[in-house]
Amino acid sequence: MDDNKVIRQLIRVNLELEGFEVVTAADGAECLDVVNQVRPDVVTLDVVMPRLDGLRTAARLRSDPRTRDLPIVIVSACTQYEVASGLEVGVDAFLAKPFEPAELLGIVRQLMEHGSGGGAGVGGDGGDGGHSALSSELGAAGEAERAGRPSG
Repeated sequence: MDDNKVIRQLIRVNLELEGFEVVTAADGAECLDVVNQVRPDVVTLDVVMPRLDGLRTAARLRSDPRTRDLPIVIVSACTQYEVASGLEVGVDAFLAKPFEPAELLGIVRQLMEHGSGGGAGVGGDGGDGGHSALSSELGAAGEAERAGRPSG
């Protein structure tokens, strides 16, 4: 999500505390690979990432029929240019830094309710109602964190 480790952990921990499975990717290129493997319900992207930035990653997700309807949130300082470019490629929501954790949770929940994100989650949860989010971030080195969402 970010090259700032504190912000990365803040996002991951807050989503996990709400029962989301969170999978991270180190950059936009890895994000595309992980999305195709995991099929998350929501993707959060920082704009500034190595190899493939967040806006180009979002554009590629939108151009692929398998991921065209996947909800995408840009979490960044969000300049006017980035917002305009994000809207052009089909980003669903923007969250400007600094942000309150409740704002992030609200956006993710809203997109999951209205979006058509398709994954059963990570780790073979058998489609028991679990939800997953993919967070692309700098420096995550492809770590995967999992916290199952209680069914029911």
